[in-house]
Amino acid sequence: MPVARKRSRKSSTWTVEEARRFLEHTRAADDTLYAAWVLILLMGMREGEVFGLRWADIDFASEEISIGWQLQRVGARLIHKERTKTDGSTDVLPLPSLVTAALRLRKAQQDAEREACAEWHDSDLVFTTRTGRPIEPRNVNRAFASHCGAAGVKLIRVHDTRHTCGKLLAALDVHPRVAMQILRHSKISLTMEVYTEVPSEQTRAALKRLGDHLGSDADRDGRSTL
Repeated sequence: MPVARKRSRKSSTWTVEEARRFLEHTRAADDTLYAAWVLILLMGMREGEVFGLRWADIDFASEEISIGWQLQRVGARLIHKERTKTDGSTDVLPLPSLVTAALRLRKAQQDAEREACAEWHDSDLVFTTRTGRPIEPRNVNRAFASHCGAAGVKLIRVHDTRHTCGKLLAALDVHPRVAMQILRHSKISLTMEVYTEVPSEQTRAALKRLGDHLGSDADRDGRSTL
């Protein structure tokens, strides 16, 4: 009998245009996780890092973010703990203006939720339920899948959107060593794999469309315009 060949599994990801469509949809829907999607797509943050993020980790004046905590499910409990550091990891990253605007929007959303809640659970977490409690990771995955369908983009894993971040950085001609810090790769070879996959002209054109929709203007109330 012929021996079946093993096929290497290649992670699916989005084009920059698909990322734009997804963010455009979630912003228009006033999704409370909009800023989370922005952090994942434009900063390459992992889910645990995003949902473990505290307001104390964000410096709006300096437009910087410290990535030092993560939220993980361990058995029946959600654990908020300090992130394990690895060689080459970056603790403090600069925030592009679009990301800062998204986080300011999230702050306004949470302030409104706190005011409307009779028994608010104060945790200092950026992303919480309407009562201030940590967000269940399984609910995040369901919300992501639902938004993919509504935005008309292919369904991928949340984790795989990190590859889109690399494409954005490459299209912006960010130096690979800087991109390595943002993506927190342990080896430059991992970053270069992302860079060699990018069709530069096509991606640059898509990135311009992304910028036209997401980053060029601001609403009068300070929110990013899509």
